[in-house]
Amino acid sequence: MLSKFVVSGALGALAVIAPAHAEEAGKQRFTHEGYTYVYEVKETKTGRIIKGRRFPDAVAFNLAVKNGRVSGVTGGQAVRFDVADAKGATAQ
Repeated sequence: MLSKFVVSGALGALAVIAPAHAEEAGKQRFTHEGYTYVYEVKETKTGRIIKGRRFPDAVAFNLAVKNGRVSGVTGGQAVRFDVADAKGATAQ
């Protein structure tokens, strides 16, 4: 359940599609509940692929956004929820 909220925060920032500052070229970042998320978004024929890490613990996440749903893995745990549930995080 906690992973759902952590990843929900990540996707909340992506739902807005606001440009973010990045440590590395081509990567975006935002902070939510004390964690910093550094990620890349790829557009595909079927939706978006979001891949990155949550710091300071360097937990990897890989998510797919398709038809208003998010699914994937974060910290070795499967997650699945609606994009609408991810509202509320803000990009830096």
